[in-house]
Amino acid sequence: MTESNASADPNTASLPLSSPTSTNQIPTSENLPTRTETDSIGSLEIPDTAYWGVHTARANENFPIARRPISVYPDFVRAFACVKQAAARANAEIGALDDQRANLIDAACEEIKSGKLHDQFAVGVVQGGAGTSTNMNANEVITNRALEIAGRSKGDYAFIHPNDHTNHSQSTNDTYPTAIKIALAFSLQNLLGELTLLADAFAAKGREFAHIVKVGRTQLQDAVPMTLGQEFNAFATTLREDVERLEEAVALLGEVNMGATAIGTSINAPVGYKEAVIKHLRQITGLDLKTAGDLVESTSDTGVFITFSGALKRSALKMSKIANDLRLLSSGPQAGIGEIKLPARQAGSSIMPGKVNPVIPEAVSQVAYSVAGADVTVSMAVEGGQLQLNAFEPIIAHSLFQSITWLERAAQTFRINCVNGITANEAHIEDTVDRSVTVITALAPVIGYVAAAKLAKEALAKNEPIADLVVEHGLLERDELGEILHPERLTGMPADDSVGNIATGTEAVPRDEVTTELPIIPAPEG
Repeated sequence: MTESNASADPNTASLPLSSPTSTNQIPTSENLPTRTETDSIGSLEIPDTAYWGVHTARANENFPIARRPISVYPDFVRAFACVKQAAARANAEIGALDDQRANLIDAACEEIKSGKLHDQFAVGVVQGGAGTSTNMNANEVITNRALEIAGRSKGDYAFIHPNDHTNHSQSTNDTYPTAIKIALAFSLQNLLGELTLLADAFAAKGREFAHIVKVGRTQLQDAVPMTLGQEFNAFATTLREDVERLEEAVALLGEVNMGATAIGTSINAPVGYKEAVIKHLRQITGLDLKTAGDLVESTSDTGVFITFSGALKRSALKMSKIANDLRLLSSGPQAGIGEIKLPARQAGSSIMPGKVNPVIPEAVSQVAYSVAGADVTVSMAVEGGQLQLNAFEPIIAHSLFQSITWLERAAQTFRINCVNGITANEAHIEDTVDRSVTVITALAPVIGYVAAAKLAKEALAKNEPIADLVVEHGLLERDELGEILHPERLTGMPADDSVGNIATGTEAVPRDEVTTELPIIPAPEG
């Protein structure tokens, strides 16, 4: 057993050891080699193999709640390494930290950015203390890896200390919210990519279905004709609009409070540190970051997270609306709308043989409900902050990271396991259009609303086509009627936009796909 800072306190030495496991369990061990680490509460035995230390161990004892370590969000770990690396470089630049220690801390951060030691970020995602446990977990892992690089033992804090050196010029209250914002910017890029791919998949189906005239619906009742392609193009458009809204929201994350330290007064931050750290942070992350103009306000205000969460909720709920539409359009297969067929992904019932359910759209909607619930959590946590700090940023971070992660995965499975394999039931759609009275709307300007209403009622009662009744009553000639009821006119699509003439069977010409370019946010340095 080795010792760090102090001998073991007999009143605390019997506390159970914590371990960076995927479930945040607090196992005990009697045989593993340990080192003694001490904080203001007392001493604990820490496994020699662990890069985390006493602060992380206490957090795991205190917060065995979510059973999910912060390492489940790798972008958050990576973002924290970026913050600590920028701080080390800034401290060295202004002479607040010697080059040897700064370079060792820098090297350890670089390894963590590349994905190493993420399993050592072991504190739970739900924690008290406004993120102090996460900040100290990062400080301890970075410090002990830096010590190893220097050829020293873990826990040799007389040489490099988690607080005095790795956390120099910093506070949890500026590093933690800054890391959250950077991690959200990193994570969002994957979500934006998946949403764009999903929009492209719907646009491709829009081209494929552009020639298929169908009956549109409002309030679940028959409305007027449109094409199935228009319906799917609308799905693509709404998703692309959400990409734009999320890009606008992420821009607000660029204002950070590094250099604010405890409450925004910059206590213990040397002159020049604030300017140096934001410069290095911009270089390391590749993000367009800037220091907040009022650090006291920025340290206490978490309103940006409400805006960001709201944008995620909007995207989630609109995706769920699309999923619901697909479930309706595919309902059946015999007693429903049945205009499209979704790919059969798995058996749908333990009692009804042959039943297949729309499981992918159902999963997408459930993700949306979770994101909406997370938005409520974020709103309440933001409101719950008091005075100069919001102590509830851990649940804000967890809620946002989970929402982004689940939305990204939902969009991916939606595209791959559902949208790409959708087919149209053309014969059924054509039959529905032939029997529909909805085309009467196009005749109303010619024969009058009252006459059109009477014809619609008669057509429903006799189950006869509207066109036949119009000719029968001598209201219009057949040629005249065909011009008015031409698919191009009914659907509002020009002739070259893939709308085929049902009467003659002319083939449609697909239109070019509209694309949306995504802004590229460079990966972190290294």
